[in-house]
Amino acid sequence: MSYPVKIWVQAVRAFSFTASITPVLLGTALAFYQMGTINVPIMIAAVFGGLLLHAGTNLVSDYFDYTKGVDREETFGGSRLLVEKQMQPRHVLFGGIIAFGLATLIGVYLFTERGWPIIAFGITGIAGGYFYTAGPIGYKYRALGEVLVFALMGPLMVWGGHFVQTGRLDILPLLISIPVGILVAAILFANNLRDIEDDTATGYHTQASMIGRKIARIVYGGMLFCAYLVLAALVILRHAPVFALLAIITIPAALKVNKVIQDSLKSERSHLAMVDVMTAQLHFQFGILLTIGFVLGHFFHF
Repeated sequence: MSYPVKIWVQAVRAFSFTASITPVLLGTALAFYQMGTINVPIMIAAVFGGLLLHAGTNLVSDYFDYTKGVDREETFGGSRLLVEKQMQPRHVLFGGIIAFGLATLIGVYLFTERGWPIIAFGITGIAGGYFYTAGPIGYKYRALGEVLVFALMGPLMVWGGHFVQTGRLDILPLLISIPVGILVAAILFANNLRDIEDDTATGYHTQASMIGRKIARIVYGGMLFCAYLVLAALVILRHAPVFALLAIITIPAALKVNKVIQDSLKSERSHLAMVDVMTAQLHFQFGILLTIGFVLGHFFHF
């Protein structure tokens, strides 16, 4: 397992880590909005715990996608280290297990600080990450990927980030998590929309492959619209401060990636190569601005 650091960075797909950092920071910002204080060591532990769960999921996913023939030389998915023979499959799988193990150690620390709910958060995160592609569940291959990604990297992480700060299991973090949950699910949906032909050829199903490219384009646009609609509703209902509307600054980015998706019927497939990355950038920008909005909301009340 002696690989250069840059190989492991590529293997864990570190570029995607904003998808797990953002919801934890959002949950932390919500706690600050409510209480005016942050426990920095606990925040750092929660962020690294989320990153390790994300890294473990990516490594295990690469292993099973490769061994099941989903990732091949002609496909876009994964880190591509296995299809290019730069790593051994067993090393990638072992790396994923190590990442989950390190996340468990962080969970032990958080358990000593916040008690039994941490066990529930941890087991859900590890099981959700491992069985994303691992048998006998492999829910990624059963058109359940977006649903579980929404739940795990939206509500679960925002709720967890808030809980470790407050020690309370409130409903509000679940509501606040909905827009970022929708956008993180949109990252996977964009990836699956791009890969419809590849996924169909391997015989496994995603939501995009089941509904077809024409309808999938509409669904993707609807997901982006719903994220902003929910944001507005949260502010109108006073579940979020007016500063949360900073996130609407990202609308031009949303329109840009949506146009790429909508033009997919009249473009070469390579035109969609970066739609998942573009959606990930949108998710990060939206989530960070929403986070800043909650911090500002603590200092300025309207």
